[in-house]
Amino acid sequence: MRRRWRIATEEEILRGKTTDVYFDRTVEVLRATDVNPRVYAEVTVSEMPQNLPWGIAAGYDDVLQLFKGTKVDIYGLKEGTLFHPRNPSGVRTPVLQIDGNYANFAQLETPLLGFLCYTSGMASKTAHLRRAAGDKTILSFGARRTHPAVTPTVEYAAYIGGCDGVSCVLGADLIGIEAQGTMPHSLIISFQDHLKAWKAFSKYLDEDVARIALTDTYLDEVFESIMASSEMPGITGVRLDTPSSRRGDFKELIQEVRWELDVRGYEDVKIFVSGGIDIEELENLKDAPVSGYGIGGAISNAPAVDFAMDIVSIMDKDSWKPCAKRGKFSGRKTVWKCKKCIATDVTPWEASAPKCHSCGTKMEKATMKLLDSEEGEILQDPVPPSETRNYVIDQLSIIGEQ
Repeated sequence: MRRRWRIATEEEILRGKTTDVYFDRTVEVLRATDVNPRVYAEVTVSEMPQNLPWGIAAGYDDVLQLFKGTKVDIYGLKEGTLFHPRNPSGVRTPVLQIDGNYANFAQLETPLLGFLCYTSGMASKTAHLRRAAGDKTILSFGARRTHPAVTPTVEYAAYIGGCDGVSCVLGADLIGIEAQGTMPHSLIISFQDHLKAWKAFSKYLDEDVARIALTDTYLDEVFESIMASSEMPGITGVRLDTPSSRRGDFKELIQEVRWELDVRGYEDVKIFVSGGIDIEELENLKDAPVSGYGIGGAISNAPAVDFAMDIVSIMDKDSWKPCAKRGKFSGRKTVWKCKKCIATDVTPWEASAPKCHSCGTKMEKATMKLLDSEEGEILQDPVPPSETRNYVIDQLSIIGEQ
């Protein structure tokens, strides 16, 4: 039977069918020669994309489901942990480590990296957007900018990274929240009349749906915002989705809309903006009278974190022997985290807790065992996305004070 779309099934992913072919060939050779060493492999990144100084590690729940039943030990960070790519000595930070016989898990490396790279990339970018936006609302509008098969992952990464809500229906369902959004230009175009579209929106949708009017379809944004504020029943806000090619000074446009609404008594009507919003735009609009942002491509098209997995230690006669290809740092390692200033550090596996290089506080171990080799049992219960989001926000509040 011909499959409808070129997407892998869950079963195909679990069976390693989405791997790179050289891993299949490697396992074939290892099995034929009866070579299957116990190794320690770690996932690290050399540099963060777009020169981001730190990232958010995410995708662990997916990795653990991938490895469930595989007889290896997996260690890693807590989902949503803020990490720095290297410690002060330049040693790469291992965000995940695997201890097991190599042929038992080699074919899962490709999907493992896919889960971590993709999810961490979007969560990291969202966290930086969150910092730039301050306490203003951010909604993820990125569903239309990515493949529909992975849209729920986009929304999950956006939410835990700091978005207040997401627009995709299924993405919101899997997170456990209500989907949020305003209205598209097509609604107004379908009516061929601003007023009829806005009034129908207010009349026929549930009361819990925010009455936010899109006010840049045909006429000047200021004029449409005034018209919507005076005519749309129950209006709570207006959204300016002005494309960058027609904005001019976007901040000045927003200030003009705010002024014209206020002088007419519409002080309670909030202003939301969308359309190509990224970190630079958020920083430029920091002092503008904006209540919230709809952000799409900056999140869903965020570069993946370029994680790689490497064997850095091998079991030799009941003891671990450091080994790594050139350019990597050999030996098993532990990641440490400072709760006071969110700095991270890396030491050899058995080292005692170091003092934070930034503030001198004794650091706490961030590396924890996530999956046990005896039965391939997951040791960490899935954490609700809202809890992971709070964890990320708490870390951002600390790093934001620096």
